[in-house]
Amino acid sequence: MKQPLLVFNNKGIYCQQAGVYIDAWKPVDKCIITHGHADHSRWGHKHYITHTKNVPIIKHRLGEISVTGKEWNETFIINGVKFSLHPAGHIMASSQVRVEYKGEIWVFTGDFKTEGDGLAEVYEPVKCHTFITECTFGLPAFKWTPQAEVFSDINNWWATNKEEGRTSILFGYSLGKAQRLLKHLDTSIGKIYTHGAVENMTEVVRENYNLPETTLITRDTTKDEIKGNIVVAPPSAHGSTWIRKMVPYVTASASGWMTFRGARRRRAIDKGFVLSDHADWEGLLAAIKATGCEKVIATHGYTDIFSRYLREELGYDARTEKTQYEEESSETATATSVEEKIEKKD
Repeated sequence: MKQPLLVFNNKGIYCQQAGVYIDAWKPVDKCIITHGHADHSRWGHKHYITHTKNVPIIKHRLGEISVTGKEWNETFIINGVKFSLHPAGHIMASSQVRVEYKGEIWVFTGDFKTEGDGLAEVYEPVKCHTFITECTFGLPAFKWTPQAEVFSDINNWWATNKEEGRTSILFGYSLGKAQRLLKHLDTSIGKIYTHGAVENMTEVVRENYNLPETTLITRDTTKDEIKGNIVVAPPSAHGSTWIRKMVPYVTASASGWMTFRGARRRRAIDKGFVLSDHADWEGLLAAIKATGCEKVIATHGYTDIFSRYLREELGYDARTEKTQYEEESSETATATSVEEKIEKKD
């Protein structure tokens, strides 16, 4: 029986012919990294290969590592296997990995979204025979509102809070979501303040991406300075002593999980904005169709439901594979219920 071009083992997704892993979750000799989130770029590999713009991001997180940067659509050959990176649209410098050997083509998406956000490189459909896709939001209930409408709501919320003399605190993951928020906040309303985790990552990202001016909140920053302005912070800051400096404040979370009633209540936040860096139901289906693939492997999210739909309703040869990406992802989970997902993940 012919060995699949990519296999899933206890370390990650492995190309045996090339001796290379993709987004391995245990230390390996050589690993191609799709993007900078902790569940996909882990410490301990002997050598990393990733997009050039992702190099400073993973170095910031992982320290001094051996890493090679590649450009979009640049072919690199390892033991006869052709690899190339293509925009995934998930966050800045996030990649899909195209793998070709003897005319057979596989694509691994990593995490992705199909809507352009004005910051991350826009998702690029890549033709293939087998498509390995996430399905974080692989239910018909997930249908994203166009980004422009969401940011209009966010900026109106901020303006209203300012009129009422309150500080707006907006929670978003420190890599990706936070910069997307910063990019589209209306600075005519006021100043943007940041939590240290957001500011540090944003400074790294500024090397390659245009972002508005931000002000780091320090011990010397006063409540009066912040009042009426907006603060972008990671979800972990909620309920911390750090946040007390913002009183009186109003909180909000920007996440795909805000689709569900009860998510906001569970997190004890005042407002929820549905804004995800993953594809929604229609985005997932459109991405699969655009590849022209015959086989689909669903790796994390609503894998069973999504792959069953692909098989029974659309006729794809679809199956699932277990990964460890969901364990540390900002938005991904394979919990058995929506409530567990909301409880565990952003």
